[in-house]
This record gives sequence, C-alpha cells and structure tokens, in this order.
Amino acid sequence: MIRSIETTGKTKELAIRAALEQLKLTEDDITYEILELGRSGFLGIGAVPARVRVSYDDGQSEPKPVKTQPVKAPAKKPETAQKSEPKKAEQRQYAAGSQEKEVESFLRGLLERMGVECTIDISEREGGGLEVKLDGPDMGAVIGRRGETLDAIQHLVNYAVNRGSDKRMHISVDAEGYRSKREESLVHLAHKMAAKAIKYKRSMALEPMNSYERHVIHTALQDYEGVSTSSTGVEPNRRVVVNYERPAGETEEPRRGNRGERSRRPRENRENRAPRAAAPVPEKKAETAEPIPAPEYPTDYTPPVKNKPQSREWC
Repeated sequence: MIRSIETTGKTKELAIRAALEQLKLTEDDITYEILELGRSGFLGIGAVPARVRVSYDDGQSEPKPVKTQPVKAPAKKPETAQKSEPKKAEQRQYAAGSQEKEVESFLRGLLERMGVECTIDISEREGGGLEVKLDGPDMGAVIGRRGETLDAIQHLVNYAVNRGSDKRMHISVDAEGYRSKREESLVHLAHKMAAKAIKYKRSMALEPMNSYERHVIHTALQDYEGVSTSSTGVEPNRRVVVNYERPAGETEEPRRGNRGERSRRPRENRENRAPRAAAPVPEKKAETAEPIPAPEYPTDYTPPVKNKPQSREWC
C-alpha cells in the first residue's frame, strides 16, 4: 500500500533526509515531490523552509471496502436566535511561489519581530504593482511619526521582493487608511499655501517632505492658476516651494519698511517747488591777534654750543 508523508527543512535535501530518517528507508525505496522551495529571506526575515512529499510502499495490501448502510440524518432543531458575535477578519491564502505569498511571508516575519499582530490584505493595483493593507489594534507603532516607520517598512518590502529580479514591481503599504488621510491633508495644505502666495504676492516654502508627499503637492497645484511649484534642497531636507506667478503687465511693488527702497517724490515736483529761504548766518566778530611776548633771558646767558664731531685718527 502506497503511503506518503510531508517533511520540511532548510533545503530540499535536508527535508528528504529528515523523511528518510523518520521512515528508516533509503532513497531507492521512496519517491518524492517538491511542494515548495526554501528561501533564506532578507536578514533572516521572510525565510521559507523547503517542503517535500515523500511516498513509499509499506508492503501491506489495501483493505477491502466495507459496505455501509445509509443512516438517516436526525431532524434539525429550530435554531434559537443568538447574539451574533463579531467575526474576526479572515486571512487570505495565497498560492505558493507567487509574489503575494512572498510579500506576506516577509511582512509576517517583520511584524512579528516588531511585536505587532495584524491582518495583511494584498491586492493588485490598477496601474500595476501590489497594494498591501494592514489592519490591527496597534497600528500607531507601524505608522510612526508622520508615516516615517510606514515608509521604512514599504522600502524594505520593495527591496526584499525586487532583489535579484529583472522586472521591478512597486508595492504600496498602507495601515488603517493612513495614506489616503495624509493625501487629503496635503491637498488642503497645498491649496492653503497657494492662496497665501497669491494674497501676499510672494513664494511660500513648505516643510521638508518625502518624494511621495512632494508628488501629491505638485499634482494638486499643477492646474492652480497664479502659482507654480518647484522642489529645492537635498534629502532629507528637500521641500516644495509654491512660487507666485506675476500676471503680464503687473509691476513689482516695493516692500514696506525697507530703507533701501524708500519712495521718493517725482523730480518735476522738486523742481517746481519754491526755493527754501537761506538760513541767517551769524556775524563773526573780528578777532585781533595778540602779540607774542619775546622770551626774556638773563644778562649773563650764553647759548649752548653744539659739540663738534671728533675726528677719527688712525693709530
């Protein structure tokens, strides 16, 4: 009679060896079927063991089927109305070897190491790629400050799945609809800053954002009349600047309070105004110079005689 067992191992060879040790048989006595190949994962996260099905003959004959008489099913009792308990979210099962299975396996291992329990729902996006939705009681630790932890998880998933693949696939990770809520707040912020730029007729700079959030701002204001957007700076301090587009024929007004740009009167007004009266000059009194008295010397005074330079005599 043919029987079969399933064993797992780090590789298919280790899985087959475990089956042989369990059955105490040799490779000539069995046939095996590989159900799933093992993967080492990324940094130990998302590792999947190899799984094989080993078939063997135990040397016993198959038992003859026994005829059984049909048994009447008992009448069902009317069910009493019971309080319906909330059902837990069912976890979808994905085919082995598919990209959805690989994404689920990696995320499951990563979230277990973070100590977070949640359900994982993976679906295909309209423009291509996969969309992952996480739902659970402790999603604050997954989202992080302004979605920084969620962006890091998304980056790791994309790197782990696309590693060694020729065709890159984008995977978006969301938790409790955070990205849609964040996108609505960013669109509202973009319109608010555009209105301020038009009101004050000057450019307005936003706070530093990642590439996805900057893309949302650019998309929200691409058809907004009177402003244009541009990005400036270097990551992680790169930000969006909402620039005021001055209409044709409008001149730039000088800013108030700037001493270097004071408004002056037109030249014709200054030329046509009456000349100012000259200020009276006070009369200066004529000053007479007093004679300087000559120095008084004593009668026996003789002026000093300077020493004559001595001649050098050679000896």
